[in-house]
Amino acid sequence: MGEAIGASLGYAVGVAISPLPVAAVILMLFSGRARINSLVFAGAWVLGIGAVATAVQFVPGLASDGGQPSTTTGWVKLVLGLLLLVGAVTQWRSRPGEGEEPEVPGWMQRIDDLRPGAAGGLGLLLSAANPKNLLLAAAGGAAIAAVDLGTGPATVSILVFTLLAASTVVVPALGYLFAGARLDSTLTSAKDWLMANNAAVMAVLFVVFGTSLLGDGIQILSS
Repeated sequence: MGEAIGASLGYAVGVAISPLPVAAVILMLFSGRARINSLVFAGAWVLGIGAVATAVQFVPGLASDGGQPSTTTGWVKLVLGLLLLVGAVTQWRSRPGEGEEPEVPGWMQRIDDLRPGAAGGLGLLLSAANPKNLLLAAAGGAAIAAVDLGTGPATVSILVFTLLAASTVVVPALGYLFAGARLDSTLTSAKDWLMANNAAVMAVLFVVFGTSLLGDGIQILSS
């Protein structure tokens, strides 16, 4: 189990430092339904990440073959690595130029008007359907699936991965329950930085993880 957690740890950190979902939950904390919306969003975010990581476990042939990574694992890593590198190029090209204001997604402009159900839907959309986070969550799930574990250890490994990956969204939502408006200035500064640097951060993440996955995939397939 320790091997699976260690193999997925980097991808969990990659999901955790995805700027847009963190900025989204911070914006919710300034809305009229701050507490309920942020908690529902965070819960859906956890559910979406866990669902993606769990779904990957059912891909046939990912488990190790005689202690060695399977061919299926090699192909999955190769494809995920290529997709992440393509995503890196897209993200880098979309970053704002010097002196330009970052473009705010339309859904962020409507966060104040969201009801709890819509906040939950947004959490699921950003985690399980957004290509950026979907690829990283899938890579984490594949890293766990590649280790030949029983149901219990695999479940614990997915839980650890999910909680770490979701921590940067869950912690602000829970923190607001106790600290409330005392966090306003910190949250505002964090949100502004995240929005300004979202594309650059994601581009770097995609290059790092995409290169790693691509190299692993090539090594497995050529051995």
